Amino acid sequence: MRLQLALNVRNIEEAVDYYTKLFGVQPHKERPGYANFAIEQPPLKLILFENPNAAERINHLGVEVFGAGDVEAAFQRLEPEGLVEKVEHGETCCYATQDKVWSREPQGLSWEWYRITDDDPAAAALTPAITGCACADTPGEVCCS
Repeated sequence: MRLQLALNVRNIEEAVDYYTKLFGVQPHKERPGYANFAIEQPPLKLILFENPNAAERINHLGVEVFGAGDVEAAFQRLEPEGLVEKVEHGETCCYATQDKVWSREPQGLSWEWYRITDDDPAAAALTPAITGCACADTPGEVCCS
């Protein structure tokens, strides 16, 4: 597993240049207004959304898991605690098909536990650059939720 940090940035090219130099890796995936870094050291999935009018820099946080049952295990652990806000299966967003469990902490920050099931689905080519992410500048909303 690795942590995910999804940030709203004013200028995607400038941010990609900075984070490429900072972590010493090229983006795993780039699309208009979007960049996705899969960093091995430190283990981090860094997602950048070009959203110059966002009120907050942090779009959302996440935990990427890799095992077929890991999202369900997160659900089974979080649900009895009343921490599950939303569950998604086979959703295509951010240019990948994913299974997710969403939770929101008491001050409004969203977390997702997710597993990518298709990293480059054909449906992703038909979706807008940042599906659902216009909401990122609305307090309490999350990209691709």
